[in-house]
Amino acid sequence: MQLRWIKKICSYILIYVLLAVVLLPLLVTFIMGGFSAETIAQVQSLYGLDEYLQAIPQETTDKPFPQNELEEYVVGVVAAEMPALFPTEALKAQAVAARTYQVRKMQENHSTHVLYDVGQAYADTDAQKKKWGADYEKYAAIVRDAVAQTAGEIMVYDGEPILAAFHAQSCGKTEDSEHVWTQALPYLRSVESSGDATAPDHTALVTYSDTEVWEKLSAYGNLGFPADKLTFSHIIRSDAGYVLRVTVGKKTFSGQEIRSALGLRSTDFTVTKHGNTFTFTTKGYGHGAGMSQYGAKAFADAGYDYHQILSHYYTDILFEINE
Repeated sequence: MQLRWIKKICSYILIYVLLAVVLLPLLVTFIMGGFSAETIAQVQSLYGLDEYLQAIPQETTDKPFPQNELEEYVVGVVAAEMPALFPTEALKAQAVAARTYQVRKMQENHSTHVLYDVGQAYADTDAQKKKWGADYEKYAAIVRDAVAQTAGEIMVYDGEPILAAFHAQSCGKTEDSEHVWTQALPYLRSVESSGDATAPDHTALVTYSDTEVWEKLSAYGNLGFPADKLTFSHIIRSDAGYVLRVTVGKKTFSGQEIRSALGLRSTDFTVTKHGNTFTFTTKGYGHGAGMSQYGAKAFADAGYDYHQILSHYYTDILFEINE
């Protein structure tokens, strides 16, 4: 009988010790500022306190973005996306577009760190040195200065970072977003970009045999005709001039599908057939939505500042500092 009471007393002592050693420090931690995710996971695993811990505030991603990391990333994007010898105002416009695009992606992914491979080219220091060679110091300084002059600045619409799409050069007008990605965005409207006409290779030609065209397009389905009977017909264009739909043989394609399948520079194309070959003539380079990089250069050469350039290509946007 005495032995049983001794065991019970020892059990109580052990419980009090556990309370003092485990739960008291946890309570102090909670009062002083909350638990780390690692601590919560350990406690849940070791002590099965799931229901208790559900009421404890956990670490969230609602924090300011790490500006140094973000600005270094923007330097890498501008270095990769735009020639360093472009006018400063064009480089600054590119920096704001790149920063806005990244901030939007970070918010969408609830991330406090820069995300790579989300739709923008990026060149780290090694890639910049390889690209610029002996001129690295000169060009790196130019790009860094343009980024520094716009530090933290992003474009917003209705209080949210915009999808700051950009491309190399338009056909002379940019394209409405719904003709590129199906979604109509109020700030990605078609606008004039006549300065693109002076861009290198603004008009380009590419020729394929009828067999090559047949093989590339047959991957999308039955064309209904052999290669030597293939025709392009019923071409429907957007108001900006880009091909929306075209019938090849008996199958209808989007302009984007034709561009992708045949590796065309843009969806503003015309087709001519000579014997057993098709020649595609394109205008511009890229998807056509948002800011044209060569268009930005032309505006900068004409005296526009980067706010004016961006406000032209992105309709009714505002600027704010990302904090």
